[in-house]
Amino acid sequence: MSQYMMANDNINTHILRELSIDGRISNIELAGRVGLSPSACLRRVQELERSGVITGYCARLDPVALGRGFIAFISVGLSVHTKSAQDTFEKAMISAPPVRECHNITGNAEYLLRVEVPDMAAYKNFHTEYLGALPNVASINTSVVLASPKCEPN
Repeated sequence: MSQYMMANDNINTHILRELSIDGRISNIELAGRVGLSPSACLRRVQELERSGVITGYCARLDPVALGRGFIAFISVGLSVHTKSAQDTFEKAMISAPPVRECHNITGNAEYLLRVEVPDMAAYKNFHTEYLGALPNVASINTSVVLASPKCEPN
């Protein structure tokens, strides 16, 4: 069975949904939720791991409890569109602790960032002193998160 077929079977879809909600669920509980015997469920999970559909497990963190309750999405446009300029920008984002996600995107900007900081003052500092000081940054457009009524765990 191909990796695509393996991942898109209804039972596997249910397994993946349950694991994305709670990666620490016991195999016995998971098996009960998806309607399989524990041994069959374990075999499926192991195959999803082996085939690379499940790449790991992680803890979901509360940004507010961690002192990072100010969340913003920032689109960044570069003035130079070379591989070197992109590599330089990406390295800077990888090493910047407030940047939780960095995506190279299509559209009016080259990058979409998810930034988490304690408050507006910390965001202003990141925006002005770090992001705005990088070479080849031509535009910065910020959208502040007011609420997240739906946020997928992965």
